[in-house]
Amino acid sequence: MKTIRVMTIFGTRPEAIKMAPLVKELEGRAGVESLCCVTAQHREMLDSVLHIFQLTPQYDLNIMEPRQTLSTITSKCLLGVEQVLQEAKPDLVLVHGDTSTTFSGALAAFYQRVMVGHVEAGLRTYDKYSPFPEEMNRTLVGDIADLHFCPTRANRENLAREGIADGVFITGNTVIDAMTTTVVKDYHFSTRLLNELDYDRKKVILVTCHRRENYGAPMEHIMTALRRLAESHGEVELVYPVHLSPVVREAAEKYLAGHPRIHLIDPLDVEEMHNLMARCYLVMTDSGGLQEEAPAMGKPVLVLRRETERPEAIAAGTVQLAGTEEETVFRLGARLLEEPQAYERMAHAVNPYGDGRACRRIADAIEWKFGLRGEPPEMFGT
Repeated sequence: MKTIRVMTIFGTRPEAIKMAPLVKELEGRAGVESLCCVTAQHREMLDSVLHIFQLTPQYDLNIMEPRQTLSTITSKCLLGVEQVLQEAKPDLVLVHGDTSTTFSGALAAFYQRVMVGHVEAGLRTYDKYSPFPEEMNRTLVGDIADLHFCPTRANRENLAREGIADGVFITGNTVIDAMTTTVVKDYHFSTRLLNELDYDRKKVILVTCHRRENYGAPMEHIMTALRRLAESHGEVELVYPVHLSPVVREAAEKYLAGHPRIHLIDPLDVEEMHNLMARCYLVMTDSGGLQEEAPAMGKPVLVLRRETERPEAIAAGTVQLAGTEEETVFRLGARLLEEPQAYERMAHAVNPYGDGRACRRIADAIEWKFGLRGEPPEMFGT
C-alpha cells in the first residue's frame, strides 16, 4: 500500500490545540506516515498542549527568545523549517491559521517545492493591519497553499473571490474536535481559585486580551471598561488568565490589579481554559479561537476588537463585536449582565463552526488527493 509522509508544523498554543487532534487522526491512518515539527514560537504554552494531547514532536526548533520580534520569529522559523524539510522530505506540509510560524512554514515548503495544506483557510477581514500580522500571514499562505481546509462555507466563498477554487474543502473547525476530549464533567482545576468560585450564584466573566493591535490606548480602554463592570455589578467575578507578554502583563497590573473580584492569574492550559469556559457566564476576548470555542458551549462572546475574521458567529447571534472603546465595551457587557433576554438570545444561538468531525474530513481529503481513497470527503454543512 502506498504511504505518504505528512508533516504538521505549528508553534503556538492556539495552533497546537487545533492541530493536535489532526495529528492524532493522521497517526491512525494506515496510508499516512505522520510527522510533527514545532517551532516553539510560544514555548511554555505550547508544551502544556503537547503534554495534554500526549504528542512528542519529531522536530523541535525551540526558537523562542525574550522580547522576540516578528522579524526574528519569521526568520528563525524559515531557516529552521528549511533544514527540517531537507532532512524529512515530506510529501505534504500542513500549517494552521495565521501565525508567523504558519507563514514561515508554508514559505519554506514552497521553496522546497513541497505541497502545502492550509488548515483553517479562508478567514478574512480585508484589513491587512487588523488583526496584525495575522491577516497578512493568512492571506499569503492562501496564495501558497495547494489544499485549503475551510471551516465554513463563507471561508470558501472568500477564497473563491480571490480566484482560489481548486483543492478547497469545507471541513468545520478542528477546535470543536479538540473540545470533545478536553471538557470533562466535574473537572477539578489545578488553579485553586477556579475551584472556589461560585459559578451558580456569581456571574463569572472569562477575559482574554493580548493582541498586538490592541497594545496601547485600545488595551487601556478595554481594561478600564472591565474594571467598571466589576465595580458596578457586585455579582461579577472577572477571571483574566494574563498572557505572558510583558506589555500585556504591565497593562493588566496597572488597570485591573487590586480589585477583590478581579482575578489576574497565570495562563491556563487548554484543559483548564476549556473547562473554565464551560462553567463561566460570559466570555470577553480579543482571541480568535475563543470566538469558535465558546459558542460550542453556549457562552455569549463579546469580541474586544474593531473587526473579526470570523463573522459566522456574529451572523448566528452567539458573538457580538464590542470594539475597543471604553463606553461601548462597558455598555455591551452591562447589557448581558442586566438583560436576561439579550443573554439568552446569544446563549442559545447555533454554533456555526463544526460538529467534531473536521479532522476526519481533512484526513479523508488528503488521502483522496494522494489516491489512497476513491471518494472525496463529505463537506461540513451539506
